[in-house]
Amino acid sequence: MTRVLVAENIGQSGIDLLRRHFEVDVANGWSREELAERIGDYDGLLIRSATKLDSQLLDRARRLRAVGRAGVGVDNVDVAAATKRGIVVANAPQSNVVTAAEHTMALLLALARNIPQAHASLTAGAWERSKFSGIELYEKTLGILGFGRIGQLVAQRARAFAMKVIAFDPYVSADRYRELGVEKASAPDEVYAAADFLTLHLPNTPETTGWLDAEALAKCKDGVRVLNVARGPLVVDEDLRAALDSGKVRGAALDVFREEPVTDHPLFGYPNVIVTPHLGASTVEATDRAGYQAAEQVIAALTGAVVSSAVNVPAISPEDMEVLGPFIPLCRALGQIAIALAEGSSVDRVETEFLGRLADRDTRLLSIEALLGVLRGHTEESVNEVNAPALAEERGIQLGETKRNVVRDYTDLIRVTIYCGDDTVRAAGTLIGRRNRPHLLEAWGERFDLQLEENLTVVRYRDVPGMIGRVGTIFGRHGINIVSAAVGRQPEEGGAGEGVAAMVITTDTPVPREVVDEVVAGDGFEAGRTVTLHDL
Repeated sequence: MTRVLVAENIGQSGIDLLRRHFEVDVANGWSREELAERIGDYDGLLIRSATKLDSQLLDRARRLRAVGRAGVGVDNVDVAAATKRGIVVANAPQSNVVTAAEHTMALLLALARNIPQAHASLTAGAWERSKFSGIELYEKTLGILGFGRIGQLVAQRARAFAMKVIAFDPYVSADRYRELGVEKASAPDEVYAAADFLTLHLPNTPETTGWLDAEALAKCKDGVRVLNVARGPLVVDEDLRAALDSGKVRGAALDVFREEPVTDHPLFGYPNVIVTPHLGASTVEATDRAGYQAAEQVIAALTGAVVSSAVNVPAISPEDMEVLGPFIPLCRALGQIAIALAEGSSVDRVETEFLGRLADRDTRLLSIEALLGVLRGHTEESVNEVNAPALAEERGIQLGETKRNVVRDYTDLIRVTIYCGDDTVRAAGTLIGRRNRPHLLEAWGERFDLQLEENLTVVRYRDVPGMIGRVGTIFGRHGINIVSAAVGRQPEEGGAGEGVAAMVITTDTPVPREVVDEVVAGDGFEAGRTVTLHDL
């Protein structure tokens, strides 16, 4: 009989669900040594955050086919090692979204009405009504940075308080903003300028680390109140402290911190700062929901049903993988390049196009990989091959796929097109040679043939002499070594005058944004983008 081990407390509802299908054991305080000794007897495993399922434990899990993580993150699971062994790893990504949104609202209200401070004062023996007079949420403006699942739930709840809501997230369609009655900001600066309360719901990525710094805070309204129930590293603590000292920020509510656990923090002593010990996902319902959802995923994996929240690659037939496998990194790269070129726009539709031999295959996996390239690093939730379509749907992003057997010049060709209102951005590529080297063939409306490398920069400019040299000079001054470059251009109609050209450059190291800005600031340059293609 199929056996499942529940290694941590996941809530009784999840255990009961599992027992309807399998023989279930619940580990009560097993040591790592005991778990290592007995894990080989089980087909499925349910864990939370305490169990470190590394490659050493997985080596002993000779029967294991499915791991369910009762929670959102899977940092305590060696997903690569599990994938190599054919073990499905699934989490419960929707288990805490309501809880996190409600905690945001709780802190929002507490911040507006000074509830923790008033409670502490009264229980200490003081009656200080005038000292803790607050403000109403009614007709105040809530600024939301990051408009994924949690950000959207916060917006719905804030609207019920008759708040005005403005949000910035270019990876959500304009229709979704309209559906929720939320103003769509075209840039974070619009949110800073309008918000009476500012709440962060961004993912934690290299691009978002330190997002709310002195420069951002300086653009905010005087007296803004700041909330962070997302990720600690999003806020530069020293800059927030300085803004509180100056009065620029009137109050802050923090549930997360750069390092956790923490009991001694520079902001803990501030009378206008409210703090909680990372309680955003901590409710009885969320814990129970996480266990139940993780149990559902393990049941699906062990019974051959669809695993809707797997975090590793879904299985495809060896025959298809032999053909499609080499194209997976290319599709992700094209998605990354296309969204980088559409930077700052609202994404309404992502369309993949497969020409040549690929048109005879089931290319849905490749479409998902392209979508991964578009979304990864731009959503609060972790994106994988299974949940990417659902995350796109939640953001109002439509998906499309077309296929044609005929293609000129190449055996196979892939195009990824992003529709942003009236604007369209496309990236196209193929694989060349026996080693399947990915090549970029089109970007920003221009055609190239350039082998893709990890660090890529695209610049658009007026097609006049000397432009390539000017870019090279600036890169050289900043110590950036160019690996290769290619130019595509469209002469002006009629052949007279200056046309428009685009240059694609690969480099040994990432190109800092400020270097691209320096290039674009030069006469004749129109725009520039840089992207690091991690999955090549």
